[in-house]
Amino acid sequence: MAIIITDDCINCGACEPECPNNAIYEGGEEWRYSEGTALKGKIVLPDGRELGANDPHEAISDDYYFIVADKCTECIGFHDEPQCAAVCPVDCCVPDEDHQETDDDLYAKKRFLHNED
Repeated sequence: MAIIITDDCINCGACEPECPNNAIYEGGEEWRYSEGTALKGKIVLPDGRELGANDPHEAISDDYYFIVADKCTECIGFHDEPQCAAVCPVDCCVPDEDHQETDDDLYAKKRFLHNED
């Protein structure tokens, strides 16, 4: 499953540079699929949605850092554990129960984001 940042976040920013997929953004910041990935031009997401990799998307939170679930692989294939959770001083990076995924799902997402197929 993806990781979520709870509202206990103190906005220290320790997590953001640790993410290998650039799935973590500061509150209020627009995000793009192209940032931190190999995705370019028009893309078809695994769920069938078509969009531009560089299209801006609204912030998920305005108040604190957030993780884009579609880009979060829990660091699988990069690290032994989610790096955001490892560096968070207040333990607010936790499993997102709304985005349950198997290891196979997470590896497939990594391959999609980084054009490894």
